[in-house]
Amino acid sequence: MTHHDPSTSISINRVPFIISDAERRDIPRFEKRPIDAILPTESLTLTRRFVPYPDRFTFESSARWIRAVVGDIAVVDSRSQILVWEPRHKVPEYGFPIEHVRTDLLIPSQERPEPREFYRPQTTDVSWFDLKLGERHIPFAAWSWNVEGLKGYLGVNWFNGVLDGWFEEDQPVMTHPRDPYNRVDALPSSRHVVVWANGRVIAETHDPVLVYETGLPVRYYFPVADVDFSTLVKTDYWSECPYKGYSDGYWRLSEDDVNIAWSYSDPRPELSEIAGRIAFYNDRVQLVVDGEREN
Repeated sequence: MTHHDPSTSISINRVPFIISDAERRDIPRFEKRPIDAILPTESLTLTRRFVPYPDRFTFESSARWIRAVVGDIAVVDSRSQILVWEPRHKVPEYGFPIEHVRTDLLIPSQERPEPREFYRPQTTDVSWFDLKLGERHIPFAAWSWNVEGLKGYLGVNWFNGVLDGWFEEDQPVMTHPRDPYNRVDALPSSRHVVVWANGRVIAETHDPVLVYETGLPVRYYFPVADVDFSTLVKTDYWSECPYKGYSDGYWRLSEDDVNIAWSYSDPRPELSEIAGRIAFYNDRVQLVVDGEREN
């Protein structure tokens, strides 16, 4: 936060949080797009700020109040836990001290989940536990890592439908813990963005919203009016994201079975700029931005 000294500040020049479409189009720019920057060479005195995905387990402390519930019973209640990242993995899980988990409700699992049945843990070197509460028996509700330093901590399953709810402070959350080092910005833009698929243009706009999320490629969200839906078929697929909310619209090309586009009709408030807009997978279409091929 920047503070201004009233004795020396003449006036406050307040920068508007939102400007009109006409004002956006009038922001000065170079006549020709500059070439992309060449990243510096790393050395002993200059390295990237964060190593993208270390090849070892990493952790960070968290003071958020985290609760997980089954019915009207809290099965996790913690105000001091750690976030655990598996090797070469973007998304963390919480590691809870065993005293913060209703371990009296846990029993060793007799089986192991199918590979990729859950998003996490990715490693198979864990010990699984089921949760038994009254008549409810929840398989694979928790696990312990067989990792030096993580003894005394439990991971608890965030996968949709396993437990009944998760809360950070008093706010419902889903899918996975939010990474304190992950940032998601939705920025309206006047860039010229064109999407090609199978040799034809299926979307083109001068009014995209660009979503910048740490560790992911830039996503371009198009107004519905700028997408050619005659080439697309809606599917039953859906997904969820702790930063953006529930993606309840997915589309594929009429001649293909692979989803190439999605939409959030009612995203989280902080990402309201993308509401109802359509985005495309960068690796499943051809993207041209301001005349330059992006992929």
